[in-house]
Amino acid sequence: MLRVEGLRVVLGEVFVLDGLDLEVAEGEVLVLLGPSGCGKSTLLRTIVGLERASGGHVAWSEEDLTSAPPHERDFGLVFQDHALFPHMDVASNVAFGLRVAGLPVEGREARVAEVLDLVGLDGFGERRVDTLSGGEAQRVALARSLAPGPRLLMLDEPLGSLDRALRDRLVADLGVLLRGLGQASIYVTHDHDEAFALADRIAVMGEGRIQRIGTVAEVWSDPVSTYVAQCLGHENLIELDRSGGCALGRLGDGPGTVLLRPGKLVLSHGLDGIEATVVGSSFRGGRFHLRIAVGDMEILIPAPEAVPVGSGVRLTIGSDPVIPLVT
Repeated sequence: MLRVEGLRVVLGEVFVLDGLDLEVAEGEVLVLLGPSGCGKSTLLRTIVGLERASGGHVAWSEEDLTSAPPHERDFGLVFQDHALFPHMDVASNVAFGLRVAGLPVEGREARVAEVLDLVGLDGFGERRVDTLSGGEAQRVALARSLAPGPRLLMLDEPLGSLDRALRDRLVADLGVLLRGLGQASIYVTHDHDEAFALADRIAVMGEGRIQRIGTVAEVWSDPVSTYVAQCLGHENLIELDRSGGCALGRLGDGPGTVLLRPGKLVLSHGLDGIEATVVGSSFRGGRFHLRIAVGDMEILIPAPEAVPVGSGVRLTIGSDPVIPLVT
């Protein structure tokens, strides 16, 4: 497996990575999630050997790779901008690493055909790369990284330049491909939907460290901190007053931030419940979502049907409705 221990990268006086620890098992898809500037790309570049570590270690199993040059690490990296060679056709781009490694022509041609088929580009070998769509170019970049058979594949926001519909389709294809190969992978994104679709585990990065790591279910149900909750896309963060109260009632023992558990606040069909007003309505993910104003706070809840903006409604809150968060 990949082991990163106490990794530090200092640029000038800035600690881009600050004592970061991480492990990736063989066959695991680990997603690094976080906003721009949190150190995700620097971590990938340091693991692959393109960035020099200021401290700590990078190892594969018991093999220390901290000082090894990139070509000795047997890791593959897919960039967001594809980084294809415009003067070469698709097959030549995919074969580039194999040619550098000295693989005979017959072996190169067979391997190129194999990986192009894997990424859904069978028959594209003679195409010029400047005739490809964005999605096709990204598949070629992926095929080029897969061709040498790396023990670890890293993808640095590879779909960031594509439109939403194409990204969603390629994310689904990528998940099937990586799991079918049993390929150990690190995937970098700032999009939590991509992270949920791909990850065996999610590592949320912030301030040059891993702030939370676990399976999708683990990190979603218990993000631990407000920062992680926001990175994961949680919206119902509630500030409690000194007595642990808010417009919904008393939800804690004192001041602080809590996360309203999904499904714990619902529309009431009776005359009882908490009075509220619908201030927004949208339809996404196959269901309606209402933005509800309760006192001086707003909360987003799912609804079985549309409710006109401005309508008065009543809400019922379930037991154990919140998760305490640290700031």
